[in-house]
Amino acid sequence: MRPALEVADIFRAHGPAWRRAQAGHLSLGQLKVMSAIEACRTAELGGHVDRCEDCGQLQIAYNSCRNRHCPKCQGAAAQRWLEAREAELLPLAYYHVVFTVPAAIGDIAFQNKAAVYDILFKATSETLLTIAADPKHLGARIGFTAVLHTWGSALTHHPHLHCIVPGGGLSPDGERWVSCRPRFFLPVRVLSRLFRRRFLERLAAAHAEGRLAFFGELAGLADRAAFAARLAPLRRAEWVVYAKRPFAGPEAVLAYLARYTHRVAISNSRLVSLDARGVTFRWKDYRADGPARQKLMTLAPEEFIRRFLIHVLPAGFHRIRHYGLFANPARAANLAKARTLLAPSPPPPDDAPEAPAKPPIACPCCGGRLRLVEIFTRGTAPRSAPAGPVIGIDSS
Repeated sequence: MRPALEVADIFRAHGPAWRRAQAGHLSLGQLKVMSAIEACRTAELGGHVDRCEDCGQLQIAYNSCRNRHCPKCQGAAAQRWLEAREAELLPLAYYHVVFTVPAAIGDIAFQNKAAVYDILFKATSETLLTIAADPKHLGARIGFTAVLHTWGSALTHHPHLHCIVPGGGLSPDGERWVSCRPRFFLPVRVLSRLFRRRFLERLAAAHAEGRLAFFGELAGLADRAAFAARLAPLRRAEWVVYAKRPFAGPEAVLAYLARYTHRVAISNSRLVSLDARGVTFRWKDYRADGPARQKLMTLAPEEFIRRFLIHVLPAGFHRIRHYGLFANPARAANLAKARTLLAPSPPPPDDAPEAPAKPPIACPCCGGRLRLVEIFTRGTAPRSAPAGPVIGIDSS
């Protein structure tokens, strides 16, 4: 069912004026995201027409844009990704570890997204793999999946990594499974200190190699001495690494991944209204407790669009990455080895029943079977004319 208000509605109503006002200041990627969201599941992208075999009702299904920043497209994308991951889950506790950079780093990252986000991934992976391999802590080779989020609940710029980590790993010789202590993965303070050091080392190297650019109020950071002075207090500050309680089984891991892996800056379900006051949406104030945490915020449409677009990722940037045992080249072999060590089980019988076929789409009028009768291309209208309302479902 279509939400009462969508990001696409805001873009269509206020996007043209915003683009004119920001001419020359928007990236090609941001313009493409706006166009994709505005066109998603409309005649502009084409689609197909189905006819019910029982009542004859015609239904139009428009194609989706499949842009990774589109709130409407991420549900199907997440489901496809999860189906591939489900078979890879191990029968043990999983932990959720969050790595966050200070606000002063966030300002630098805002002007150097590809470089600093990549440093965030590398510093995080080096930290987890190094501390886990240390015999004083776990003494094992671990694997994990990291997901980049760049936003806070109020759409502000807040880059951080969510890491999903099994509670253990393979021994250095690969012959044993080493489990972490019950309800304890790795010491957070140790992780925080190493993460801070590795991140700042890589950031300083990127500056020395000329891979960072600075504009506006940060233009002075192009000077090496000024940049070093900016980083100096960060070397003494405590950086936030947060380890949550372990998940209650693989099913809970999947449910969590479904919410986080393909999330965009704001979902349509959080939008409340668009009126003369602006765009009103729900957000969480993490400084408050209990019901007071849930609040409403109203922004001018121009400010809402600006905040949404600051989270557009650089072209080709991978926001979901796998490390250690889960790295792609040896993932299948490592998972097979881990399963053997954790819980050996006999192979399934040859006569195991096949997975049930996906049921056909049912007619919303009578429940009958819908049959494809026409495909229409981008920018054209269907020759068939539905008698009822247009159904804007995803036909990708």
